[in-house]
Amino acid sequence: MDLSQLSQEQLKTLVRGIVDDRLRELLGDPDLGLQLGDGLRARLKESLSSRERLSGEDIANQLGLRW
Repeated sequence: MDLSQLSQEQLKTLVRGIVDDRLRELLGDPDLGLQLGDGLRARLKESLSSRERLSGEDIANQLGLRW
């Protein structure tokens, strides 16, 4: 590909695509597509069936964080 032959709009589209791809690599979910293990799946099901809920503020307090 000869970059000098691209129009301004084609160059913008190319650069936008390259930046999008790189950001997806850097910020994407590294676990995307992986399977959950049986143990984790069971813990999640148990957690979801529980009525107990903690707010973000409660968790921050437990961890000593300022919310």
